[in-house]
Amino acid sequence: MPRTRIMLNGIRDAKTAEAAETAGVDAVGFDFRPGSPRHIDPYAASDILAALPPLVSAVAIYADPTLDDFLDAEAVCPAPFTQLAGDEKDNLVRRIGPDVLKSVALDHADLDGQLRHWSDIEEVCAVVLEAPRGFDWAEPPPSLARSITLTPMRVVLSGGLNASNVGHATRMCRPWGVALSLEDNESQEIAEFCEAVRRADATE
Repeated sequence: MPRTRIMLNGIRDAKTAEAAETAGVDAVGFDFRPGSPRHIDPYAASDILAALPPLVSAVAIYADPTLDDFLDAEAVCPAPFTQLAGDEKDNLVRRIGPDVLKSVALDHADLDGQLRHWSDIEEVCAVVLEAPRGFDWAEPPPSLARSITLTPMRVVLSGGLNASNVGHATRMCRPWGVALSLEDNESQEIAEFCEAVRRADATE
């Protein structure tokens, strides 16, 4: 099976970034959304970005930014990838691209339609499926695996994933990637999460 990519969101210090790299995380997310419990200032994020080891990428996370706000933050912290987690219009997504990860609500009534829509916009390189609070990853609906299988888009699962349930979610849905969001910088949780993903990838 292809290896599932792992993104760690909520990075706020170099120590956690180092723990992420040691555990095998592929990308770290800097949350620039005002009011987020994982919010980081672009200036602080730029210091962490500069210290990232080779082959560990970075994602800047926004929700409904203006183009000027995005460009201002990008000038300070030029992350290779951008995640748009709001209700951004197609034109803004195109102008912010390339290499955009577009968040989509997992409980959307027309998930297949959403995946088709974003797969038609070349600036979008992946879709992040954001599960609602309380979503049961132990019993994901069969339609979710079907949607992931049928779409040509890379799909990242996010929301409520942890070391206990990510292995099952990975085996059942076979996404391109999974995301762990931290509010507390727990290096042990990061390592256990990555190990659970690796075990799931080893299961046919």
